[in-house]
Amino acid sequence: MKINQFAQLTNVAPAQCEAELARVGFSTTATTMKATLHDFCRQVHWELTSAAALTAQLDQLLATPTQTIPTFLQSDEPLTTEIFTRIALQLLGFQAGPDFDLADPVVSWKQLGLTPLPAIQDIATLHQAWYQLLTTHTPGGLTYLDQLAAQGYFTQAQFDHYRPLFFNGKAQAVFNVRDFHYETVFVETDFDSDGDGHNDLLKVEITRPTASGPVPAVYTASPYDQGVNEALGKHLTHNVNVPLTEKPAERFVPAEPAPLTTGAPHTVNGTAPHATLSHEPHPGYTLNDFLLPRGFASVYAAGIGTLDSDGLQTCGDPYQTASTIAVIEWLHGDRRAFTNRTDGITVAATWCSGKVAMTGRSYLGTLAIAAATTGVAGLKTIIPEAAISSWYDYYRENGLVVAPGGFQGEDADVLAGETFSRSLRPGDELKTRPAFTAQLQALQAGQARATGNYNQFWDDRNYRNQDDQVRADVLLVHGLNDWNVKLKNAGQFWQDIQHLPISKKLILHQGQHMYLNAFPSFDYSDLVNLWLSNKLVAINNHVDAVLPAVIVQDNVTPETWHAQPNWFSADSRDHELHFNHSQWTQAYPEKHFAAYCQHPQQWETHLTTLADPTLADQRTVAHLEFDHDLTINGTVRLTLAVSSDHPVGMISAQLVDVGSANRLQPTPTVSAPRGLPLGYQWYQDDVREFQLEQTPSDHKTISRVHLNLQNRTSPSMTDPLEPGQFYRLTLDFQPVYYHLPQGRQLAVVLYATDFAMTTRSNQKITYTLKPNTGTLTLPEQA
Repeated sequence: MKINQFAQLTNVAPAQCEAELARVGFSTTATTMKATLHDFCRQVHWELTSAAALTAQLDQLLATPTQTIPTFLQSDEPLTTEIFTRIALQLLGFQAGPDFDLADPVVSWKQLGLTPLPAIQDIATLHQAWYQLLTTHTPGGLTYLDQLAAQGYFTQAQFDHYRPLFFNGKAQAVFNVRDFHYETVFVETDFDSDGDGHNDLLKVEITRPTASGPVPAVYTASPYDQGVNEALGKHLTHNVNVPLTEKPAERFVPAEPAPLTTGAPHTVNGTAPHATLSHEPHPGYTLNDFLLPRGFASVYAAGIGTLDSDGLQTCGDPYQTASTIAVIEWLHGDRRAFTNRTDGITVAATWCSGKVAMTGRSYLGTLAIAAATTGVAGLKTIIPEAAISSWYDYYRENGLVVAPGGFQGEDADVLAGETFSRSLRPGDELKTRPAFTAQLQALQAGQARATGNYNQFWDDRNYRNQDDQVRADVLLVHGLNDWNVKLKNAGQFWQDIQHLPISKKLILHQGQHMYLNAFPSFDYSDLVNLWLSNKLVAINNHVDAVLPAVIVQDNVTPETWHAQPNWFSADSRDHELHFNHSQWTQAYPEKHFAAYCQHPQQWETHLTTLADPTLADQRTVAHLEFDHDLTINGTVRLTLAVSSDHPVGMISAQLVDVGSANRLQPTPTVSAPRGLPLGYQWYQDDVREFQLEQTPSDHKTISRVHLNLQNRTSPSMTDPLEPGQFYRLTLDFQPVYYHLPQGRQLAVVLYATDFAMTTRSNQKITYTLKPNTGTLTLPEQA
């Protein structure tokens, strides 16, 4: 086990330690070190009301290899750093033997990755050590103080359950979950996306603690929050077994997005002091649920086209962006909402401090980026995980239709249909059917599956066009193995905001399309707590200096995270490639083609298992060997000269780590279902961690790239393709951060159809590689 804590504030001044310890109930008038330790142990066992019960509890823990804590406290032996460390490990919940060595606890503490405790010399340094103990992570994924809170520590009468409490720069779980308010309001927009003549109303659900003053809001814009129409999504899913077709020469020139259609504002008949509608309590994003008992309100809105809201689903266009920021504007006091849809009674967010953060993964994080690129007032920070920054880079790549991993046949119209939850109610579906039918037709025409080109439809959904407008601080999170929202979305957004005068941090993990909280090896929830305590409550915890610019999870050693100065910061070096074949074909035997369409993973295995000759005719491979460890930091570039014997063609490539090794498994393993409490008598999350493969694998795909040969200049430009003519191509793989250990190789695999992502045709196209043209440019970090 290894713990990586980036949000733990160390080297806190002694006076501040004393003040903060007293604030969370650890104060004592004891005049000796042992008496002070006894008082602190009594306070962590606050539920034990008798001295005998406390002694019995402490008698289960060892102070020395031969003395329990009560025996030690009665002895003449002095309290040392070693003794305190041994006690601390047991209080944290680490097991003697499997986790630490009773005979050498200080070394074990270091091996666990825990920040070294201060040398204990007197009562003052004992206070500092106890302070640090409270901020140290347990093996279950919480700080020790958070673990105490989950056991009910802050229910004691001495604590104010209506005011936020901060310790070590982070908000503590002092708010009573039984006192939460569950409220629903309807925010009015300035547009009419469904054409009914009235500005759209948006249903917003708020869960907030009872507080003596305004609280900040953590807002998640989730088009899935009110349900999904899976049947409609399945009906709209596209057939991907279609041939490549020749495209006319053209070049797209972007224009300004069309203005939003406005409708009549809703009539106001009065004002209410608070919301009058409730909503059913239910677990949401567990990070938001973690923040709720710590004094942050949780706000969800599904947006236009969803159940109980107005409008149509538009899949990422300016209407959806405007829908997203309308909620922020209400929270900030700049827009009105109604207590219900019909009575015209307005309600203000008087409970909100006006400071808002946005959270969420995938589509949810995407809308956080969309909102931030408007510069909307009140939005102080965004924490997008696995988020889209340009919808073209989600559904297309270099002139090709390329599906998000695992969702072949999906497109903007499919996602709009699936999230159009208004269609789940027959009456609403009947009323909106003509407008939404027209909307689907417009989406299908605009997305232009027949060409795969970048056009006005995609430009309207490219939030990077407005990156200069970002005013909110950014904590960006993405998985290095995410083939749903590919890394270009995070990489280009990260590069675009580097020059902005905002605070910006990046976390890259080894997961696929997943949330990052609830990993014991990484204090993600603490990190977010530290971040939001600063951004939303203005706690002076120096988070911008404390957190590294970039945190990367190691892809070789489990439970290991590294601070790095930046992404895309390595110098590039060219490597000459020599492929084993100069030609390959797009055609497959019919029985193989049908099987691979049904089982793309089988095709993937055959393609990337380089000793397997099954696809020798459909691929060509080049190897690179290194006599040293290699860290690839940024975008790998492949340069080739290729011809097609048809006026159409596609090139796909994979960058592969080759060599037998026990690599990290692609998905984390749940070690404790519902084992992470988010607060006292509150929701729980599963504890999980990435583990090594039990059986060695011989390869792993690092990155991919796909390109339509007619879009060799640009996704927005189509050029003719002359059969037999060689064209020089530059292909940028999805950006990476990857450690290749010495003894392993890199392989570049060239092929055509990607059964998991591209459209699939069995055309008899032959590709030829011009000799001595292959170059791989690697951003190699020293």
